[in-house]
Amino acid sequence: MKKPAHENDNNNSSLYYNSVQDTKSYREKISQERKKRESFSSQEIDINKYVLSPEGWEGVVLTLYIIFIPYIVGVLFLFVFIAEVAFDKFLLLDMSSVFIVWAIGYEVIAVTLLFLIFLSFLSYLSKAKKKNHNKINNPHRGRY
Repeated sequence: MKKPAHENDNNNSSLYYNSVQDTKSYREKISQERKKRESFSSQEIDINKYVLSPEGWEGVVLTLYIIFIPYIVGVLFLFVFIAEVAFDKFLLLDMSSVFIVWAIGYEVIAVTLLFLIFLSFLSYLSKAKKKNHNKINNPHRGRY
């Protein structure tokens, strides 16, 4: 027996309504998941993990680090790479230009830090890829 036309319309409209609701709920879940994800640049950095100083003296100690560490690295760089670890050659170098030695050390530190940041970024990418891969291949994951 054939159904009346108005019953078919109600059935089709409820299917349409359900598919629209499913699409909306899927979009909401995806947007929530995207908000949960952290990008590499949005990670929090705690300066206290890297600067050894007494409580409350972080600014002073950081300033001393900025002044002395590049100078020491510059002197070591000149001793190892320019004087070839020969103390008599090292003494022949003109060390009166403190700023030049500091700048050399600063550049060595900057290149080293940029390289470490790049390695950290690659590590973050590989962890994110493994996490994503495990999430996709997990047979017990819940369906949305």
